Amino acid sequence: MKNKLLNEKEISPACAHCLHGRLSPDKLSVLCVKKGIMQPTSSCRKFIYDPLKRQPQRMPRLPKFTAEDFEI
Repeated sequence: MKNKLLNEKEISPACAHCLHGRLSPDKLSVLCVKKGIMQPTSSCRKFIYDPLKRQPQRMPRLPKFTAEDFEI
């Protein structure tokens, strides 16, 4: 049931990442082919992970450096 990614060992099943679910236009629920309307954090036995639905976390912004930071 749980597939492996390069940076994660376990994926918690959620309808938002399922192959059968589609995010509703209001983005508050998931329209599932198998179970109907579901919450994005819920899951069922039909869960199949779809890696294309995963949203990666943004990288943090780098701090601004000045010329004084590089002086010895």
